Amino acid sequence: MEPSVLLLSDLVVLPVSAAFSAVPEVADKAAGGKKAIVITQASLLGGKLPLESATLEIVLSVTRTVEFHSNQLLEEIARVLKPGGTLYIQISFDFAGQLEEVRGALERKLLLAGFLEAKVQQMSSLEDAQSFTIRSQKPEWKIGTSFSLRKTPKSFPKVQFDDEFDLIDEDSLLTEEDLKKPQVPIVSDCEVGSTRKACKNCTCGRAEAEEGEQKLGLTTDQLINPQSACGSCGLGDAFRCGSCPYKGLPPFKLGEKISLSGNFLVADI
Repeated sequence: MEPSVLLLSDLVVLPVSAAFSAVPEVADKAAGGKKAIVITQASLLGGKLPLESATLEIVLSVTRTVEFHSNQLLEEIARVLKPGGTLYIQISFDFAGQLEEVRGALERKLLLAGFLEAKVQQMSSLEDAQSFTIRSQKPEWKIGTSFSLRKTPKSFPKVQFDDEFDLIDEDSLLTEEDLKKPQVPIVSDCEVGSTRKACKNCTCGRAEAEEGEQKLGLTTDQLINPQSACGSCGLGDAFRCGSCPYKGLPPFKLGEKISLSGNFLVADI
């Protein structure tokens, strides 16, 4: 039968009955037929315990020195304890007035070693001697344990339609402007290229522009997009200088195509 209770101490001689009586749970386990083993002078083991991992239910450690419970020893105790196992530490020392300091340091060590719920169960003070028993527990879960998280499926509200539910006519959302057909820009039907010329049946106005170029001595760009360095070319002959290329033309707006009447290019008789 594997042992369930370990009595651990750095003392040479350990009164087992006195140690068990201080912790009733340990005494009950031993009296109930649980196998218990005792290790004294544990400080000579170099922080190692000759036991299999996760085999003990309770470990009771008794010492009179603060330095006995090193981080390595506490980690070793956690190794041999089963998940949910309990560790009791009885410590007594002759430094009066340092009880709270020692207890706080030991609780921090237990926390770093992975123990939970470190609580002082018994505390006593006799003249210059201070003593207390602190109880802590190894977590139920194992290091590296993984489990899957349940994800709540997303649900969307269902929309129920009945005969009384009014549907909106899509056509009623359109205005008269939306229903109008878009105006397609007129595409020039003349030759396309760097030297475009009006075709025989020109309908885009290029033939009139070429005729104006010949009779007025202006380029197509000057007729379609007239510009002025002085800003007065579009105001009329009264404001134009003697060398103005637009002299003789009616007033026009700069940047807009010059519109000529049908008989403007006809020679006066």
